[in-house]
Amino acid sequence: MPVFWDAFKRHRQIFRAHWLTFVATSYGLDLLIQFLVIPSFKFATTWILQAGEIPFVSYQNVVTILTHHPLVVIALFLELLALLWVIYAQFTLLLIAVRQLARDRFDWRNWLGESWASLAHMRLGSLALLLGYLSLILPVSNLIFKTPLLTKVKVPAFILDYLTRNGWLISGTVLGYVVILAFGVRLLYTLPTMVYHHVPTKAAFISSWQRTAHGQWWPLVKQLLALAVLTTLVSLLFYLTSLVAQAGFDLLPAPWPHHLATANLTLVQLGSEFLIVWQTILSLLILIADELPSSPLAFGHRRATWRQWGLPVALIALFTLAAVANASTYFSGHSLTRPLTIAHRGVVNGNGVQNTIPALKKTAHFHPDFVEIDVHETKDHQFVVMHDENLRALTGVNQAPYQLTLRQLTALTAKENGHQAPVASFDQYLKAAQQLHQPLLVEIKTTPHDSAAMIQRFNQRYGATLLAHHDRVHSLDYTAVQQLQRANPALTVYYIQPYNFTFPNSAADGYSMEYSTLNQDFITQAHRQHKPVLAWDANEPAVIKQLIFDHADGLITDNLTTVQAQIKALTGHQSYLNQLANFLDLLPN
Repeated sequence: MPVFWDAFKRHRQIFRAHWLTFVATSYGLDLLIQFLVIPSFKFATTWILQAGEIPFVSYQNVVTILTHHPLVVIALFLELLALLWVIYAQFTLLLIAVRQLARDRFDWRNWLGESWASLAHMRLGSLALLLGYLSLILPVSNLIFKTPLLTKVKVPAFILDYLTRNGWLISGTVLGYVVILAFGVRLLYTLPTMVYHHVPTKAAFISSWQRTAHGQWWPLVKQLLALAVLTTLVSLLFYLTSLVAQAGFDLLPAPWPHHLATANLTLVQLGSEFLIVWQTILSLLILIADELPSSPLAFGHRRATWRQWGLPVALIALFTLAAVANASTYFSGHSLTRPLTIAHRGVVNGNGVQNTIPALKKTAHFHPDFVEIDVHETKDHQFVVMHDENLRALTGVNQAPYQLTLRQLTALTAKENGHQAPVASFDQYLKAAQQLHQPLLVEIKTTPHDSAAMIQRFNQRYGATLLAHHDRVHSLDYTAVQQLQRANPALTVYYIQPYNFTFPNSAADGYSMEYSTLNQDFITQAHRQHKPVLAWDANEPAVIKQLIFDHADGLITDNLTTVQAQIKALTGHQSYLNQLANFLDLLPN
């Protein structure tokens, strides 16, 4: 630890000497990425798909896109190369700025000139290697460099849930993560080597691998971890201080609590961003220690000119105004609306067997706005309420719904959560829901074995009943969505998307989106088209809060009582202290 503290003091001195430029550079790059680059790439992707008359990208149509839309594939590939170049450019700009400031020879023109000279050495072939490199360093990237571009790369939560369902999958997932983490650590020096020494990606790989051989990676990782722990402790102390202060402010007569809460939240936002920049810059200084001056006396002796600090002050002032506006809006009491509550597969906190009538009757007592269920076509072209494509997990029968008749299926007993119940036909379930006055959100499950007229048959049998009962439908199969809309335009039909890849672009009446890649941008774009967005599966309090603040229209959940409690807490009357605490839950870690 003495080594860490010696390095920390040195790096802190560099940061303190040039903090204004460090903060402005980081803010400026993040704002550029967040409000220009990311929307531009999403717009480009949406436009490319629209030009190719492709409404969406999913596992269902990826082969069709590859085989029948070569121009779209080429355009998307070129866009990927451009995205990789932009990520590399952001790293380059920040790394060059950090080294120039550490050497006390920064000015805006030199910064851009040296950055461009480094970018000019990037070759097209290196971008493919760069893609692999970025994949490897993702697990450790947040220890060093938080960027909106990399934080957009997420593994959907439903995939992680699948990978942790049994011991073998968990072991394989952990082993794979450890291997990727090990490679990522060994390759941490790759980008600085490319940027500073203008070497190809492959040569930078080799150089980083050699520099971290024989355990030489451990001192680097140890310093980064120590800095992360220190930043976390400082953050907790800062947030605790703001909460204690607000508890005192709330005791004052009106309107002081409101005004001081706005000021407090503004400081919280500024402080949070400052700590992120502080950790990022000090992490980079740890990473590029060999590039720094040997003597600390070289730091910060040149007097800053108007041209040097005028732009930083302007950027920070702009961010401060945005923080004030956000705080004022947040405490106005008009920013949050109550989303629909939707019980996933008809259960609440494991109170029965999914998609069964006994569970529905229990769940109806909790008064969800909708109960979400799943239906499959059977061998005799009827409809059964079932989620899985194989019956084994619930019934012990190793067959699929399409392999059995409805009579055979409803003779089975499903077991789950310590409960058991008969498998229900859709007719039985729909009748029970109507008797309970419980609206449904019906997911139509499709397989390659379904009959050609399945959707038409579904609409003929149930379309009018679903409309009369104010039920809604959604499906992961876009063809099914289109067919049902054509057959019954009055019925509300949503398209289920497991990943947020582009701006909303479909003929569906709305969207059901997996929560971990859903963001406010997608929801805002959908709302501009007057289309609601449901989020699944919203089970954790922090996730629920984030989705409510992002203005999701409905929350599909296994934990209905948690969702209802969070909605009541966030949309009802709260003290300023509680509102501030809720906001702190949403801040980036």
